[in-house]
Amino acid sequence: MAISFKVIKEDTESRARLGQLETPHGTVQTPVFMPVGTQASVKTMTPHEVSQVGGEMVLSNTYHLYLRPGHELVAEAGGLHRFMRWDGPILTDSGGFQVFSLGPLRRITDEGVTFRSHIDGSELFFSPEISMDIQMALGADVAMAFDECPPYPCSYEETRKATERTTSWARRCLKHHNRKDQALFGIIQGGVHRDLRLKSAAELSAMGFPGYGIGGLSVGEPKPLMYEVLDYLIPAMPGEKPRYLMGVGSPDCLLEGVARGVDMFDCVLPTRIARNGTVFTRDGKLVVRNAEYARDFSPLDPECDCYACRNFTRAYIRHLIKANEVLGIRLTTIHNLRFVLRLMEDIRTAIAGNHFSEMKTKFLRRFKTD
Repeated sequence: MAISFKVIKEDTESRARLGQLETPHGTVQTPVFMPVGTQASVKTMTPHEVSQVGGEMVLSNTYHLYLRPGHELVAEAGGLHRFMRWDGPILTDSGGFQVFSLGPLRRITDEGVTFRSHIDGSELFFSPEISMDIQMALGADVAMAFDECPPYPCSYEETRKATERTTSWARRCLKHHNRKDQALFGIIQGGVHRDLRLKSAAELSAMGFPGYGIGGLSVGEPKPLMYEVLDYLIPAMPGEKPRYLMGVGSPDCLLEGVARGVDMFDCVLPTRIARNGTVFTRDGKLVVRNAEYARDFSPLDPECDCYACRNFTRAYIRHLIKANEVLGIRLTTIHNLRFVLRLMEDIRTAIAGNHFSEMKTKFLRRFKTD
């Protein structure tokens, strides 16, 4: 198999667990957060900088790389690792979420999805087989099955049809995928409907994927509802396989996901809010572009060990952002990724030391959420 996964330690007071994911490009310690490099680049950062802040594995986007520069070009360059000069593990999503988020620009049938490019409006088509061909050409360590992600809210009947289509497409992906040095993960769907979620989990588990994504959460539903779904879904998933909660990256959700047994996360949130002048601190979000920080000569977060916090002040970074200097958003991005990745390091240390629940409670008591 292209990857292997082993659980090293399980928490006694929750479902949190330590694990190791072995891939062709190195070992990943789990629970892990994967910075998102949508177009073969974590925005504003070099691969070396991503590694310096603690990045072990990154995610790139099949839909965007298909549109530009094209998967054939990436393959010609020697694959995604060589193309973007990242020598660690990479995961590519299937492109399904991006295609389905196009709304009126797309049309779904059992065969696949016809959609219009958001770049030039040209009509294109994705099927499970095409998604596999693109991801095999990109050559990431982990590829994701092509799925249909229903929105929230969504009727039971619409969710049922999407879930059944996801199961059918998963079988087609498995049949078509043949790259031996690349693992293919299935994606469990079902919206917020317990019976559909459990049915999807049972059907995909029976297919024997080496890992499983949990899709269709963090798409607008209240956080307590997401946690409720995880509470009953994760015990129904194979315990010996990695569990990947897709699109989740706020610090509180990372802690709650780990507590419920999630091993892998990704999200654009840390880099996206950084570009808007917002950073994470131990006390919650801080909008450094606000006028109140114009004469604040303290670090973004006095408890952070990142390059930005060790060298620059809130006042200086605010000045850069207000002056549209790219260094400003580079520094906020470096900080946010280090904040999240350091949180994952602290989580792993706490699980290993048998005090994860205490660490989680202490962090969330102080961290103010929206």
